[in-house]
Amino acid sequence: MMGNHTTVSTFLLWGFSSFPDLQGPLFAMIFFPHMTILAANVSIMVAIKLSHNLHTPMYFFLCALSFSETCTTMAIIPRMLADLLSDSKTISLPECATQMFFFFGLGGNNCFIMAAMSYDRYTAIHNPLHYPILMTPKICFRFITASWMLGFLVSLCIVIIVFNLSFCDSNIIEHFFCDISPVVCLACDYTFHQKMAIFVLSAFVLVGSFVFIMMSYIFIVSTVVKMPSAQGRYKAFSTCSSHLTVVCIHYGFSGFVYLRPKDRDSFREDMLMAVTYTVLTPLLNPIVYSLRNKEMQMALRKVLGKSNRLIPQMVNKRTLDT
Repeated sequence: MMGNHTTVSTFLLWGFSSFPDLQGPLFAMIFFPHMTILAANVSIMVAIKLSHNLHTPMYFFLCALSFSETCTTMAIIPRMLADLLSDSKTISLPECATQMFFFFGLGGNNCFIMAAMSYDRYTAIHNPLHYPILMTPKICFRFITASWMLGFLVSLCIVIIVFNLSFCDSNIIEHFFCDISPVVCLACDYTFHQKMAIFVLSAFVLVGSFVFIMMSYIFIVSTVVKMPSAQGRYKAFSTCSSHLTVVCIHYGFSGFVYLRPKDRDSFREDMLMAVTYTVLTPLLNPIVYSLRNKEMQMALRKVLGKSNRLIPQMVNKRTLDT
């Protein structure tokens, strides 16, 4: 059972409490990017849904990634914003476990979806004639389902390991959410075997999916360089550039935080990096995909055009009704 030997029932998310004078500015600096993330990802999902020319595997995976990243930010940022405005920054043990479960489950899901996206690009470039047969909507849905199942299965294993520990030293988490390292450092029975189990699970998600992505791109490059025309090579590389950019951003920050050796002095540094990958990375992803993709730009313009026409109509209708 989880928490059989636990003597701590609540934690204190210390987070940004070291900067009491910056609570207001920090709230504004996080709130507005968060609203932008939600608006950008929802716009991408709506654009893909309404544009029939975007009903392809590549955009299906992009839609799934946008939804997953939206959920990932919702698991962390609303609580962070509430804590910035509140004097009480306590979180119960079940709430902490739930937050960790959803954050790492969704984070793992993001990794596996990006791996599926790389396989999709490899299939489209390496075998274009059989691409419609190899990447049917049914197969794409299976990839997405497997990504969600794997992500949350790994997350469940991590949460079970972490919250079977005995927390008897302190209840102050030196972070703004229930991350693994700041939580396990409070345990008094955290052993090398448990540490290695968490590391292997984290490496399976990050390193495993990253290696798969890199192998896909090695095969993509080997196929593209054999193309006779320069225009064909350019078009093939351009379809992969957005995905590769997002992969570098995502894995760069995540690998730095979760795969390097930890000590108590690194928590503040990890917390600053965590702000980056919970706020900045989800903000950059929709920007990268929209700026580097003409089809997405056109679809987004159509959605914005429709919304601009729809809002005045709704206002006028409400005015007439009153």
